[in-house]
Amino acid sequence: MTVATSARIAATPDWLGVLRRYFLFSLIGHLLWEVAHIPLYTIWTEGSAGEIIFAIVHCTGGDLMIAFSTLLVALFLFGRSEWPRQRSMPVLLAAVAMGVGYTFFSEWVNIVVREAWAYRDIMPVIPVIDAGLTPFLQWLVVPTAAYLGATSPRAWWR
Repeated sequence: MTVATSARIAATPDWLGVLRRYFLFSLIGHLLWEVAHIPLYTIWTEGSAGEIIFAIVHCTGGDLMIAFSTLLVALFLFGRSEWPRQRSMPVLLAAVAMGVGYTFFSEWVNIVVREAWAYRDIMPVIPVIDAGLTPFLQWLVVPTAAYLGATSPRAWWR
């Protein structure tokens, strides 16, 4: 391999690797978060072990779809061909904002309109909008950590 070829490869954005790492980090983060905050929902006291496990797996799968959808829309709107080396923060901010917005909408639809799930009394709730605090924090923390980990220039697995 020539020096010019090595330089060209080094200058090429690793967008596919970033997407793969984002998927992996999102999967781990959302799964851990779902396990940690499921006791704040009524299924914890009213559901069977099988129903609780199904809810965790189902919700983690939905989280992954939301995480990837919001990232792809953010890339479409704010990304450039040099991403992730350039325009990384606007993409992250847009993806997180869309994830939080969708979460508020989904919590409202599923709790108020469909009554598909409910909070226990121990769920901290954001005043005025009556949305759970932990779903809101989940969509600030997990996508941000996954994105920063996936786009880190010091990634040891490259």
